Amino acid sequence: MMKEWATVVSWQQGVAVLRCEPKAGGCGSCQARSGCGARALNELAPETQHQLQVHIAQPVVPGQRIEVGITEGSLLRSAMLVYLAPLLGILLGAAMLQWLMGSDNAALLGALAGGCGAFLVVRRLAGRLSAQASYQPVVLQIGLPPGAMREPPEQHSPL
Repeated sequence: MMKEWATVVSWQQGVAVLRCEPKAGGCGSCQARSGCGARALNELAPETQHQLQVHIAQPVVPGQRIEVGITEGSLLRSAMLVYLAPLLGILLGAAMLQWLMGSDNAALLGALAGGCGAFLVVRRLAGRLSAQASYQPVVLQIGLPPGAMREPPEQHSPL
């Protein structure tokens, strides 16, 4: 299970909007920070925040931290769908038109058509898969609301 902490933005009628901040410098789970591709991509891209909606029956308040998780299998299937399908579409489209017409220009057009076609198929499949429970994040832990651990101010009794 892949786990991540998120911050509650809002909660209404059992649905919480959560904000996940990217980790600075990659995942931090190994010692290969200097040669890590995730770290290099995080440095290139601007810092973005991702929002997601999760069903939580228990009322939560903005600023509260929640740990969410998703299974590795569904994450890997999603990554394969998003990255592998368009790549295969590009390669198959280019090879097919190259074989049929025998020119590089035809291969280029076939690659464009195959990539666009695969993208449209992936987009349709992603919409269907997102409704399945195995592709939804689950709540693992709910942290205390902000300010719940504050100590009351000391009160001095008059002598």
